[in-house]
Amino acid sequence: MAQTDRERVIVRTSIIGIVANVLLVAFKAAVGLAANSIAIVLDAVNNLTDALSSVITILGTKLAGKKPDRDHPLGHGRYEYLSAMVIVAIVLYAGITSLIESVRKIIEPEVADYSVVTLVIVAAAVIVKIVLGRYVTAKGKQVGSGSLIASGKDALFDAAISASVLAAALIYLGTGISLEAYVGVVISIVIIKAGIDMLRETLDDILGHRPEGELSTGIKRTVCEDPDVLGAYDLLLDSYGPDLTIGAIHVEVPDTMTAAQIDAMTRRLQASVYEKHHIALATVGIYSRNTTDDELVEMRSAITRVVMGHEGVLQMHGFYADSEQRVASFDVIIDFDVKERDELYAHIVQDVQNLYPDYTFNITLDRDLSD
Repeated sequence: MAQTDRERVIVRTSIIGIVANVLLVAFKAAVGLAANSIAIVLDAVNNLTDALSSVITILGTKLAGKKPDRDHPLGHGRYEYLSAMVIVAIVLYAGITSLIESVRKIIEPEVADYSVVTLVIVAAAVIVKIVLGRYVTAKGKQVGSGSLIASGKDALFDAAISASVLAAALIYLGTGISLEAYVGVVISIVIIKAGIDMLRETLDDILGHRPEGELSTGIKRTVCEDPDVLGAYDLLLDSYGPDLTIGAIHVEVPDTMTAAQIDAMTRRLQASVYEKHHIALATVGIYSRNTTDDELVEMRSAITRVVMGHEGVLQMHGFYADSEQRVASFDVIIDFDVKERDELYAHIVQDVQNLYPDYTFNITLDRDLSD
């Protein structure tokens, strides 16, 4: 989807959310104040935060859509992550203030006065929020907008909140037991939890996280389909917004390839990965594999058996040996769950050195970047 089309969808969806939430705020605030219902008033406040979130989503999308410039050659896509953080702040603020007000109402209770109109409006709000939440979430997934997805999830939470308010009102009318303030506490906790979850997801986007298993596996599969590639490793993806992801990868190739052949292969890999996965491979690093010297081929196999025999080792790759200089290099990946990673690395270095004492080894402790 083109950037202009994506921006148009986000803005249109956000405007729909703003209109729906403003109407809900007006109706809920009116009936909440008329019925002296803290739960309905808090529900209206929650809808107001949704409207503000949609406004921020539009602003973030507009800023993210700015064209690249000299100071920001990769564009402004990360503005969407910042707008998502602002939405998180609004949600958390609404949750905390609602919790404080609800606790105060438990300490100093007030009797609500529900009417048929009040119940009808709250019931209608539940339906509206379910429809709106599903619609906004679907549009967010369609265009890859974290802000829209967050707003959609929040709307679905609101539907559950409004349903709990309706249930409390019906219980009060049927039994005379007022659960209003307690429902307000539950509403507040749900809002705070939603805000924390949204914060965690947004921080993952900002900090950078492991690529999805399906995506990383698919990219490596595409790379390994090239006839000159013997293996693909060290995939690294860096997001500059939903529409731009820059990637880097190492590939293992025969030591007989020329610079011209490597150049042609690199261009093929960049084109195929972008076509199939919409990932721009900025860097294709090269590992040379010994293929013409049988002794070095056997050396690679022997060292692989020793290294992979250690518990906690996930992978060994990038092996290359120079028999004239008596120097060999390779990378080893150790599971992040291994507590004594440095000690295990030292054991591996020692075991390999004992196996081939006349060689100098350059063994890199690599990171487990992708599945």
